[in-house]
Amino acid sequence: MTAHLRASGVAAGRLDKETAEANFGDLHPAYAPHEALVAADRCYFCHDAPCITACPTEIDIPLFIRQIATGTPEAAAETILEQNILGGMCARVCPTETLCEQACVREAAEGKPVEIGRLQRHATDTLMAKAVHPFERAARSGKMVAVVGAGPAGLACAHRSAMLGHDVVIFEARAKGGGLNEFGIAAYKSTEGFAQKELDWLLQIGGIEIRYGQALGDAISLSGLREEFDAVFLGMGLGGVNALSMAGEDTFNVLDAVEFIAELRQAEDVTQLPVGRRVVVVGGGMTAVDAAVQSKLLGAEDVTIVYRRGQEAMSASKFEQDLAQQKGVRIVCNAAPVGIEGNGTLSGVTFAYTETREGKLVTTDETFTLPADQLFKAIGQTLDGAPGDLALEHGKIAVDAAGRTNVDGVWAGGDCALGGDDLTVTAVAEGRDAALDIHAKLAGAS
Repeated sequence: MTAHLRASGVAAGRLDKETAEANFGDLHPAYAPHEALVAADRCYFCHDAPCITACPTEIDIPLFIRQIATGTPEAAAETILEQNILGGMCARVCPTETLCEQACVREAAEGKPVEIGRLQRHATDTLMAKAVHPFERAARSGKMVAVVGAGPAGLACAHRSAMLGHDVVIFEARAKGGGLNEFGIAAYKSTEGFAQKELDWLLQIGGIEIRYGQALGDAISLSGLREEFDAVFLGMGLGGVNALSMAGEDTFNVLDAVEFIAELRQAEDVTQLPVGRRVVVVGGGMTAVDAAVQSKLLGAEDVTIVYRRGQEAMSASKFEQDLAQQKGVRIVCNAAPVGIEGNGTLSGVTFAYTETREGKLVTTDETFTLPADQLFKAIGQTLDGAPGDLALEHGKIAVDAAGRTNVDGVWAGGDCALGGDDLTVTAVAEGRDAALDIHAKLAGAS
């Protein structure tokens, strides 16, 4: 990113280290044991609990909360991890406010749900602190499963496959595993290197090897994996980034939000990450919010998210939108970028107001320009380099309900596959379920 600085308002060191560390502290601090007991006591332990239905991994939420309430958080963790092996990370990043907590009976009755996410974190953190892996492998099956991508879907598939007795090799393009958990979410959501700690803990099941620097279409091919392995699972996420497709997009300090977030997550000292005084983020999803909030936390003076539709249509949850505004981020809706200003170095972004006509979003002739010395694009990612023999739908790998692709012996899940919600918890569910179907296929059941 330093190549984009030039003589502009983009600079590192806007905040002292102590302030920056405070800004990037844990968004939802862990419960103390007595706090967890009090929070667990609020659960009604519903027999037909709507929170379970709302959870993509179908964790038995009333059961694990009862286990916390009875003083056995380790048992609660096993209940969680049986369904969601990345339950620790999901407790930190899952939009519980639109899933399990929104469905909570307490939310409907009082407007204040049981804090399921923080209780889940309490349980999983308690177990992981003991450095004990609660699951054991079945007898080795003699079968080999290849997993492409060490993100949430790939890790969930690998762990469940190993647990069922298969040997697994994960091929990961980057030098570190974790996928979006490591590179793609705000630093204040996953502190103290938790993504890598969870990865190391997951690998204690045994039977899983990770080969780094191995990208599909480069070091490895789908045809080669099919020849060498009994089954292949594709969970490589979305490697491409959508462009604004307008003149001036190569102007200095016009950047991809995902690149900024990844660089921040890997920074040993966040104060050394350059940020503008006036930052504009184009997009309406979680990535846009993460980029905007973190720009503000790094010391940007003026940060604006601009989204082409109304605020109610933003894919970022209301909690995320509120968080952005609480941190001083302005949200401007019904506007689309039409021009990038600056002679080689960004000076502003011009937008046209939008409106819906006959069901279609169109730009009007009314425009405005926001001064900016840094622009982040957060308008979605695309599948990059999918093998040509895979059927695609809407730019993603087409799969059936079990995760099977049109190519025999190949499954897919997570962001690269059609049908997911682009959430960590959904990716885990898809990886886990694909592993179960792979197991059934290898055992000759289907």
